[in-house]
Amino acid sequence: MSKNKDIDLKQVRSINKNVRSSVRKLKPILKSIVGKKVEIAIRDLSFSEKRISKDVKKTISSAIANAENNYQYDIDNLIVKEAYCGKQIVMKRFRPRAKGRAAAIIKPYSNVTIILTEKTKQKDSHGSKN
Repeated sequence: MSKNKDIDLKQVRSINKNVRSSVRKLKPILKSIVGKKVEIAIRDLSFSEKRISKDVKKTISSAIANAENNYQYDIDNLIVKEAYCGKQIVMKRFRPRAKGRAAAIIKPYSNVTIILTEKTKQKDSHGSKN
């Protein structure tokens, strides 16, 4: 019996700051691409109907370019190890309402971080059976 073990090598990171969307809208998109191959993640994002998926796709493409140019990784072996977002600034605007009142409009920004790794499979045999 042989088992395949995945070995992590270096990590490649790409950060997109000031993405014009809230963390609440970004998290489901980022959760859907974690653990997938890069090609499949880009394909899923290109067919997504969410507006913010274009920015996430751009961040993944930047991480792929970093892996290819800086570390000479093979693009076919790259997977999305982590994808997370954090809060950035919040723009506050006011909309006039009836009777002289004003209602607040909140326009949040976020940071998107995507970490890629190159996976290679190595066979290890355990025990006496091969």
